[in-house]
Amino acid sequence: MTDYGHELAFGTFLTPQNGDPQAPVELAVLSEQAGLDLVTFQDHPYQPAFLDTWTLLSYAAARTERVHLSANVVNLPLRPPAVLARSVASLDLLSGGRVELGLGAGAFWDAIEAMGGTRLTPGQGVDALSEAIDVIRGVWDTSTRVPLRAGGTHHRVDGAKRGPAPAHDVGIWLGAYKPRMLRLVGTKADGWLPSLGYLQPGDLARGNTAIDDAARAAGRDPREIRRLLNVNGSFSPASQGGLVGPVSQWVDELVRLALEDGVATFILGTDDPRDIRLFAEQVAPAVREAVAAERANAQTVTGHVRGAAALARRVPGIDYDAVPRELAAAAVEPGDRRYDRVRSTYMRRGAPGLVLPASSAAEVALAVEYARSQPGPLAVRSGGHGISGRSTNDGGIVVDLAAMNRIEVVDAGSRRVRLGAGATWGEVAAALAPHGWAISSGDYGGVGVGGLATTGGIGLLGRLHGLTIDHVVAAEVVLADGRVLQVDDEHHPDLFWALRGAGANFGVVTWVEVEASAVPDVVYSTMTFDASDVGGLLDAWGTLVQDSPRELTSFLHVSPGHGRRGQAVARAMSVFASDDTAAAVAALEPMLGVAPVLDQSAQLVPYAGIVHPVARHHDGGAAPSSRSGLLERMTPEAARALDTFAASDDVMLLQLRSVGGAINDVDPAATAYAHRTQAFSVATFGARSDRSGLDAAWDALVHPVMHGTYLSFETDPRAERLLDAFPEPTLTRLRTIKREYDPDHVFDQNFPIPPAD
Repeated sequence: MTDYGHELAFGTFLTPQNGDPQAPVELAVLSEQAGLDLVTFQDHPYQPAFLDTWTLLSYAAARTERVHLSANVVNLPLRPPAVLARSVASLDLLSGGRVELGLGAGAFWDAIEAMGGTRLTPGQGVDALSEAIDVIRGVWDTSTRVPLRAGGTHHRVDGAKRGPAPAHDVGIWLGAYKPRMLRLVGTKADGWLPSLGYLQPGDLARGNTAIDDAARAAGRDPREIRRLLNVNGSFSPASQGGLVGPVSQWVDELVRLALEDGVATFILGTDDPRDIRLFAEQVAPAVREAVAAERANAQTVTGHVRGAAALARRVPGIDYDAVPRELAAAAVEPGDRRYDRVRSTYMRRGAPGLVLPASSAAEVALAVEYARSQPGPLAVRSGGHGISGRSTNDGGIVVDLAAMNRIEVVDAGSRRVRLGAGATWGEVAAALAPHGWAISSGDYGGVGVGGLATTGGIGLLGRLHGLTIDHVVAAEVVLADGRVLQVDDEHHPDLFWALRGAGANFGVVTWVEVEASAVPDVVYSTMTFDASDVGGLLDAWGTLVQDSPRELTSFLHVSPGHGRRGQAVARAMSVFASDDTAAAVAALEPMLGVAPVLDQSAQLVPYAGIVHPVARHHDGGAAPSSRSGLLERMTPEAARALDTFAASDDVMLLQLRSVGGAINDVDPAATAYAHRTQAFSVATFGARSDRSGLDAAWDALVHPVMHGTYLSFETDPRAERLLDAFPEPTLTRLRTIKREYDPDHVFDQNFPIPPAD
């Protein structure tokens, strides 16, 4: 018996006929509705009676939500592999990770030649297919920015740019029968996809042997390769042998193929809706049940298989085999293709030993429990944008909350909404826009809910509507000991207080409930200034903004332009949080006089048009070096200090964000964010990998005029930053609460607050 332990899957093999072009699409929809896992279409681009398969796949993807889709199989001689790779990746991204790639070396060569393809011998066809796989995988490999050079005689790219990467690990399945093709499956492919009608008795066993031998010779585990099978037959009351007979006969035959020949995916070739329903509703469940029972009796090893190359990249000391069963299927290791999509943050290229995606508080608790038993740091990732880079690490565990991104209205009357920690603020803004609501939440839609809603939340509506945390009314948090608590002013009020400003030190917040604000369209303005006189610009801009009406919130980004970076420029992003355009003009027009204007625009837009959804993928880079402070008022002294600091070659960027207004209406003791007197948040980013120069200049020039720091922009690891972030008596209170909820100091990576003695 040969059973590779793969999870069983069932699908359809449909004819892309164009006589009734909607018919194959409706059969794809029916396949999904009936509960099947996969829909495939023939690919014969030279056949005028057929729809173009790739166009049909795209259309079917838009009509379905869950089912995976593939050509069965792509006619490679008429589809250049580099273009095919981008087509597959694009559709996979658009469909949410539902595309697979069945590939064939080509057949019907007269027709292929007639369409402009090149006739190949069988041996040349195998070589061409092998080269194509290298090209396709190279295009998908975005872990490096080195231009792609791959292929050879038949398919070749020389210096192509890589990407996009697919949304999931797209399987490459080869239709193969002859020895060289079977060896290619074992060497390079993810699956073997023959048709039962083309096989003789014993061919499956012989094919498996050839594939397994080739896999081992290539240093692969044969279980890496899924065995798929196109099957044909008919359902009838009386048995006629094979796959012609009643449902019970089909079940027996497919169970035998699964357990004796290792077939894990059965694809039914039919255009009959009745057969699709019988296959999906009666055959598939019975086969799954029978195979599961046999596997349990035989103690068959099941689950995802990683190859030798992937296993070699594991971090020593981490017990990968101990990952909880509930998390193992989704876990991402350094050798996995998904790794590059979850390893990094917006600014930092991380190298975690393991990323554990979690989709519920229970799974987060399992992940935390596992992480406590492993060496290395523990990081929590919500949106992955985090400027400080603390939502990844090197050699440790990352708990990824991206799947916990639900956004729901809890109470429309009070505008109370529940936000999953893995949602991004752009997604939140888009979801709330139809209600006429908004939540002040930074200036970039890719920021995750979990980080911002536990640190502070300085946003473009801040001076009128306050910090994000000022509107948080409840939260769910997973503690270090695995408890899941729902907290608010009445339930664990001390912990609720701490989560609003220092949340990362106390647990993993999985959702927050926030009372949104009613926000009409707002006036959004951008102005670009000549920043040759940084001090004068800061003094004029800061003095204007801090005394402006509360509706005006303005952020200023200054690029000093020294050295080789060219002209010094500054860009102001300002929001007047009202649809009163006359009042907005009155508030914004004086800003045109703070420095020579290079460009400016203003428009009335919804808040969701400013903070809008963006792609989540982050490539990162060198660990960021940044400093952060909070400024009570803009004064000539402060402007001179910032001017002198910006002149340093160690400074790449200087940013000022206006706060004050409604933010300062809140009692400093009301939340763990105690900074309720300042007018500006100031941050800078270093121009060098060595941060010593940046720190020296900041400490000497800027720190003396600051009062506190905002943790989201601070990467200085020195202990004194903790008191800057949490001035007394806040820090003492936090340490006492830490002793109760995290006495073992499990959450120690985000400006660690030591438990009280």
